[in-house]
Amino acid sequence: MQQALAYAAEELLAENVDELHLAVGETLPDGRQRVVAIRRQLLAGWLEQLRELGLLIVAIHVDADLLPREATQLLFIGERGLLGGEGETRLAFATVDWPQLATLCPAPWHAQGNVAEPPLALDDYRQLDDPYAFLAAQRSAALNLAQGDFAVEVGNTGLGYWKPLFAVAGLILLVQLGFNLGQAWYFQRQGDAYAEASLALYRELFPEDIRIVNMRAQFDDHLARGSGGQAGFLRLLDHAAAALEDGIPVTIGQLDYNQDRGDLALQVQAMDFATLETLRRRLGDARQSVQLGSASREGDGVSARVVIGG
Repeated sequence: MQQALAYAAEELLAENVDELHLAVGETLPDGRQRVVAIRRQLLAGWLEQLRELGLLIVAIHVDADLLPREATQLLFIGERGLLGGEGETRLAFATVDWPQLATLCPAPWHAQGNVAEPPLALDDYRQLDDPYAFLAAQRSAALNLAQGDFAVEVGNTGLGYWKPLFAVAGLILLVQLGFNLGQAWYFQRQGDAYAEASLALYRELFPEDIRIVNMRAQFDDHLARGSGGQAGFLRLLDHAAAALEDGIPVTIGQLDYNQDRGDLALQVQAMDFATLETLRRRLGDARQSVQLGSASREGDGVSARVVIGG
């Protein structure tokens, strides 16, 4: 199509057709085809400057071609005038030159503009607050130069402008999803470890319970059936178990219950002193007497004796 167009228009152009960009528009009333020619290098330079400014190009138009398609149309923007309309002429000129151009343009002459005093020889004139908005409103009928080699430099929907943002948002979502999955896996492993530790302690305390369905309910049942020293031991043990249910990372190395004093001594190991202090405060929340003995370093952690009750 472009080769045929260049061949047909070559004799009508004063410049080398290979250096021009040709865009095809609508068919004129006399059967001819409207064609707009512009230097390729000039158009490419303008588009590059607009891209550097971060602007999204969706269409390329000649300003004079944006005028209405009825009769002879003129637009005066300060000292600059535009000529268009039903005919084939598309022209930019100095406003003061209109009286001389009027003799070459068929009447009637319809004009708009932002100048207070329009030139002479006009059939009607309408003053505009924003002449550029007036031009933009005529885009649907105007010839779009975004054709051929320049068609790839524009977008019809603007989605290409947002693709980098979509890519970044997608990456953030993937990272967040991976973090959530990793966190869920970690807490699941921690929960399983605490559950296994609780089950091992329960089996050590109540070896006669072969079948464990609901450990907490069965533990409460032992408390209800206990009496005397055993009841006191189980009550203190229940307080200790309730404190450990909050996920405090400690290991119980030894349990000693003194029936005469009514206290329960726990030999506990933790990662640091702060964890031991957290355990002491949590046990104290149950309104039990809590004594934390001197803590000592053992390997990578600390060890201390905690006494409840008494």
